Amino acid sequence: MIVSSMSKIEASSKITELVQRLRSRYPDATCSLNFNSAFELLIATILSAQCTDERVNQVTAKLFLKYRTVADFANASREELEQDVHSTGFYRNKAKNIQATAQKILDQFNGSVPETMDELLTLPGVARKTANLVLGTCFGIRSGVVVDTHVKRVSNRLGLTNSTNPEKIEKDLMQQIPEKDWIDFSHMLVLHGRQVCKALKPLCSECILADICPSQQS
Repeated sequence: MIVSSMSKIEASSKITELVQRLRSRYPDATCSLNFNSAFELLIATILSAQCTDERVNQVTAKLFLKYRTVADFANASREELEQDVHSTGFYRNKAKNIQATAQKILDQFNGSVPETMDELLTLPGVARKTANLVLGTCFGIRSGVVVDTHVKRVSNRLGLTNSTNPEKIEKDLMQQIPEKDWIDFSHMLVLHGRQVCKALKPLCSECILADICPSQQS
């Protein structure tokens, strides 16, 4: 990790520079999933597992017109809902989790998405990534750092972690990135991963972080 080979002051300075450069490059970084409520973001994030955000947005554009409330999802025909989300992959399990989550929100949370990590994690199909995204994006609650495939890849290349485990990566990032930046940091890293630090062929010559990245390719 960046902090392993330098003093705390040096590491802190490098992290500050890293965040500042990302902010200058992606000043409007935000969640790329389309939603109008915390519940819609919750559903969209469940659908995003092993699926691109672009595909999810195509599906939810129709889905959220067809099912407008928590009760609509809870009471939907399972078979019909499966077909509605079919193109996102793993559609049977996703439809099952969506309905179970909707029902639990109705039964235990008075129809509103809960606003704590512990409560969100009791919902079917919801892990820390989803909970962090909903809490940060919808409620402004800094509960942690969202770790998706882009954050996982880019944070490893930057030397912020050497783990492949999302929970360990999140813990490493939380220890280094200032808490005030947790919400935006993941959004910026996702954009950077999509546009520059690509999986197969990173565009190092175009990267604003190249001179401070231990994985820079000439």
